[in-house]
Parts: sequence; C-alpha cells; structure tokens
Amino acid sequence: MRWWLLTAVVLATVGADLLQSFEMKRQGEVRDFRPGALGRLFGTLLRRRLLLLAFVCMAISFFAFLKLLTMADLSFAVPATAATYVVETFLAKALLKEQVEWQRWGGATLVAGGVLLLAL
Repeated sequence: MRWWLLTAVVLATVGADLLQSFEMKRQGEVRDFRPGALGRLFGTLLRRRLLLLAFVCMAISFFAFLKLLTMADLSFAVPATAATYVVETFLAKALLKEQVEWQRWGGATLVAGGVLLLAL
C-alpha cells in the first residue's frame, strides 16, 4: 500500500508542477503590481482550467502524503518522494522543451540512486 501512495504522491506532484509551469509560462511575466492589475491577474488565473487542475493535483499529493506518513516512517517517505525531481527533469525536457544542463542530469541521477537505495 505504501508504494501505491508513494506513486500517487509522485504523480500528483509532477502533474501539479508541470501544469503550473505551463500556465505560468502562458501567462507571462507580471509587470504591473498595482492592486487592480493584480486582482485582474488573479481573476484570469482562476479561470484557467489547467491551473485549477494543478490545485487539485496538489491536494491529492498532500493528502496522499499524509496517508503515507501514517503507514511509513518519515525517513522513508520524505526521501522517496524526491523521485519527483527525477521525473520532472525528464518531463521538463520532453514536454516543456526546457534546456536541461548536465549538472541537473547529474543531480537527477544522484537522486534516482538515492531513491533506489530506499527501495532495497
């Protein structure tokens, strides 16, 4: 059961992060910080379905993580959820077409090794 919860946490977190990144890139940089402009910005963002789906994914991730903590030790749960970094690195390159430098690939490889050690 804990592996199912861990998978739910990782997938929901990755989904939320990808959706947020996509929507924020689509929105563009905020240049006007006056109260009225910020209100219009928040209104616009709240109408974006993918951003709302990102909020749902974050909620799923949060509650699955809480449930995971009731079933597994903290020393397992927190490091194992770092698998999100590995998955997000691959998906940032593949889906978001981001430039991923070798240092980040190296970091993702180290994280994957750590998660693999936890699985043993």
